[in-house]
Amino acid sequence: MYGHDMEKVLTIVLAGGMGERLYPLTKNRAKPAVPFGGIYRIIDFTLSNCFNSNCRRVCVLTQYKSNSLSRHVNRGWNIMHTELGEFIEIIPPQMRVNSNWYQGTADAIYQNLYSVDQTDPQEVLIVSGDHIYKMNYQKMVQQHRDSGAELTIAAIEVPQEEATRFGVFEIDASNRVLGFEEKPPNPKPLPDNPDTALASMGVYVFNVDVLREELIRDTDSRASSHDFGKDIIPRMVRKQRAVYAYKFEDENKKEAQYWRDVGTIDSYWEANMDLVSVDPQFNLYDRAWPMRANLPTMPPAKFVFAEVGSRFGVSVDSIVSPGCIVSGGMVDRCVLSPLVRINSYAHVQESILFNGVSIGRHCRIRRAIIEKNIKVPEHSVIGYNLQEDAKRFRVTKSGIVVVESEDKFKDDA
Repeated sequence: MYGHDMEKVLTIVLAGGMGERLYPLTKNRAKPAVPFGGIYRIIDFTLSNCFNSNCRRVCVLTQYKSNSLSRHVNRGWNIMHTELGEFIEIIPPQMRVNSNWYQGTADAIYQNLYSVDQTDPQEVLIVSGDHIYKMNYQKMVQQHRDSGAELTIAAIEVPQEEATRFGVFEIDASNRVLGFEEKPPNPKPLPDNPDTALASMGVYVFNVDVLREELIRDTDSRASSHDFGKDIIPRMVRKQRAVYAYKFEDENKKEAQYWRDVGTIDSYWEANMDLVSVDPQFNLYDRAWPMRANLPTMPPAKFVFAEVGSRFGVSVDSIVSPGCIVSGGMVDRCVLSPLVRINSYAHVQESILFNGVSIGRHCRIRRAIIEKNIKVPEHSVIGYNLQEDAKRFRVTKSGIVVVESEDKFKDDA
């Protein structure tokens, strides 16, 4: 059923997000390049979906602070067979049409119609590079073709009170979209379940001719914000074009469907903490749906010192990446990225440590996110007195402390 049929599909990954609500993690990188789960970047989950779905012709559209993202994709995803017509290309804004940054999701594709035409696809699959989920796009493309749709939109059931953040559908029994509203104040519930609404996941399959026609029409409209959710989809539904919903089928194999926009520091911290629970909602260990990452060669993680009554090099309920050394310190419910070092008598709890972080002796740290390569001085205390922490670091509403610069420790010297 699958495989060769995907040769006619061009996949476009929208990876230009600024990620303002994730600041300061997005101070020097685009949101899709933010580390997640120790060894991954957020975009790895979308690209793994593409790879596992046989989407082998992929354009990644970048925009803000795209350097680390481009480097990551070029190094970690250089696995396509170009002689078989497969590719993964990073496309920064070309300024082909005008000298503006992308004005919206639709404008990003419009400015790259040249690249679309060059590959001569039958359908264009448009996905976002900043969500964490597992989805087989082949199944969606198959439904798109079987139903005779011009546009198919992936949809997930969400609680009624959360639906105001999304585009919300009304559908008939055949999943045809009868109405679509972006971020409605009063979302229309599903007929068979009044507590839930059907929300757009921002994953689209377009017939290429329809996409081109709609984008060109949209560009001519002065009133448009050039966005799929706000402009193009509502207009296609009003004109009674063949727009269908594809109900999200989760490849994560858990009871609850998993689809996260880790768009805030708090939701980002919670999603990482889920990974270290005994039975996480998101399964990284399913070999039938592998998650790829860019891992340079590193030694295995190491735990040293076990002196009863004094220091103990141990990690419990945690993810520990290659190259880490836990040297006489205690790590509890943490996500350690590669090359992290925890020194003697330090105690780190419920924290996310990026690449190359070093925690000095006798530090006490909890509920913190520490940016890469930061050396936390000996005896530092973070996460125990939030009012004091807030004088130097960003502290979120729920009390997560983000340490993004070594300069903030200079006062301790």
